[in-house]
Amino acid sequence: MQSLSLSSSKSFTGLRLVGQDARRLKRKSNSTVVVVVACGSKDTPPSSTSFLSRTQTYALLKQQMEVAAKSEDYKEAARIRDSLKLFEEEEPVLRLRRLIKEAIADQRFQDAASYRDELKKIAPHSLLKCSSDATTQGVRIQVRSVYIEGRSQPSKGLYFFAYRIRITNNSEDTVQLLRRHWIITDANGKTENVWGIGVVGEQPVLLPRTSFEYSSACPLGTPNGRMEGEFEMIHVDKVGSRSFNAIIAPFSLAVLGDDDCNTI
Repeated sequence: MQSLSLSSSKSFTGLRLVGQDARRLKRKSNSTVVVVVACGSKDTPPSSTSFLSRTQTYALLKQQMEVAAKSEDYKEAARIRDSLKLFEEEEPVLRLRRLIKEAIADQRFQDAASYRDELKKIAPHSLLKCSSDATTQGVRIQVRSVYIEGRSQPSKGLYFFAYRIRITNNSEDTVQLLRRHWIITDANGKTENVWGIGVVGEQPVLLPRTSFEYSSACPLGTPNGRMEGEFEMIHVDKVGSRSFNAIIAPFSLAVLGDDDCNTI
């Protein structure tokens, strides 16, 4: 898998790609350790084919607008921006998401369920959020992903996603992360399993009420997909204790994203 380097701010939001050469930045702040590192990276029904082509078009338009803006061709950038607005108004996925929110706000739950069923038929991946949050034996794992336009090449079928993970030990025992297991699935149902020792080259030890954060990235061959997995953990202060798997709940990799996908 392709690797790129990442840079991070202090908060859980705000991650930016900065170049090709992998480098690592480690910072300790209060009880949180932040590590940033470069790393590489069911079945979809036939009805989702048109959704894939639409999101490919959307990704190309966004990339073209970014190129026009950087080259200071503001007239062209404005034209593409207007095309994007029109696209967003007519895009069924975005329209159905809006209708679901409006129906819920108005307490029209039957309508919301109907819109959700329709959305599930045309774009099942869009029902999955770009963030997830799960706790196993007091170990909380939060994840958020975002689409990176500048590193993607939609015309070549390459879509680049960054994600940020925060692991928080809310238990009363010290734990250590031993191994990782990722399951990456693209919109065509192709699944890849990735195993490894620790994360970002480390096997971090988390004292009670402390956190460990890191950022990484994943290239994908389709504009939508999902990731999920588990971290193998162990209680270091308990002699002979068995390891356990802290679940990483599923989250989406999506060009269209959702309300939480703007930054990570």
